Amino acid sequence: MTYLQALIIAIIEGLTEYLPISSTGHMMIATAVLGMEVTPFVKLFTIAIQLGAILSVVVLYFKRFFKSVNFYLKLIVAFIPSAIAGLLLGDWIDAQLENVFGVAVALFVGGIILLFVDNWFKAPVKTNEEEITNTNALKIGLFQCLALFPGVSRSASTIIGGLTQKLSRQAAAEFSFFLAVPTMFAATAKKLLDFYKEGISLSGEEIKLLAFGNAIAFVVALLAIKSFIGILNKYGFKGFGIYRILVGGTLIILFLMGVKIAAV
Repeated sequence: MTYLQALIIAIIEGLTEYLPISSTGHMMIATAVLGMEVTPFVKLFTIAIQLGAILSVVVLYFKRFFKSVNFYLKLIVAFIPSAIAGLLLGDWIDAQLENVFGVAVALFVGGIILLFVDNWFKAPVKTNEEEITNTNALKIGLFQCLALFPGVSRSASTIIGGLTQKLSRQAAAEFSFFLAVPTMFAATAKKLLDFYKEGISLSGEEIKLLAFGNAIAFVVALLAIKSFIGILNKYGFKGFGIYRILVGGTLIILFLMGVKIAAV
């Protein structure tokens, strides 16, 4: 991996992690387009740079993370379903990180769903995180399990999960941001542990690439989060749905035409 490739992937991660368009799916597409070999380090990089995006949430919502113990309890309850599913389906999930066609289908189908989300959930009754119960949190966590397949989007699934629990768009989005912290931290820790178990050590250059990628993802994610809340409140999900349909549909057509778009 070159620094230019790391820069491109980190920018994509920062831009897409908190948007309902799938950061993992976009990074997979990017690695394929860039002709990168899907090595163990590349897989680690695409997961580990999420730590930079995590830090952006902690910085932007610093006070929320020190408000109450109940806040953390709700995050733990919401995190448990995907943690269990991730442990049980770890090998399958890892294999899907090379399935670009699967990402295309997930983007397309998810885009269709986002076209109608604004009409499905018109009467929110909860406007902030404090009104979320543990039962609400658990149900949102179950929705997060859908995002274990690349291309679905963790952000989209958890925000929609929040909307089903009568949260406003902003409250659902912000809880999705908060839930990303334990989820991404656990995913990165597991991938590093897998590296250790396999006897793979990071070189000095690889450590520098990880630090570089995290720094870029942090800065870009800060800007993306601020912009996303404004766009979501003003325009809703339809634009993101159209974008997903265009990207996913284009990739599906290319595959049907026999154009190979896959990491090597």
